[in-house]
Amino acid sequence: MHTDQRPGSPILLPTRSTNSNSPMGPLDALWHVTNLFAPALGLGCIAASLSKILWRRELATVRWLHLSAAASAAAAAMTLLGLVLLGRDGRMATYGAMVLATALTLWWQGFGPGRRKK
Repeated sequence: MHTDQRPGSPILLPTRSTNSNSPMGPLDALWHVTNLFAPALGLGCIAASLSKILWRRELATVRWLHLSAAASAAAAAMTLLGLVLLGRDGRMATYGAMVLATALTLWWQGFGPGRRKK
């Protein structure tokens, strides 16, 4: 294996061979799905927390769990939509759509017609 020794270059580590004939195991599938939706869950939780901090008085009657679940679900939907439309996950357009969907959902749940009280 050839390694590039220039400063700042990534370190290449040997990996296990990926044979197309070997099927993905259940644990591998679980990790793939977990890693697919982890950014959506993180974005939803962080955005809901920041919203509750920034608009403490206005969002005092709205539960954090409700905001977080709605924002995470919207971001997860955008992840799936980006995967279907763009052919792979992790594209910048998908991340931009996740942020917009999260912001719109937080507004809807916190200030708009979808607002619920405790």
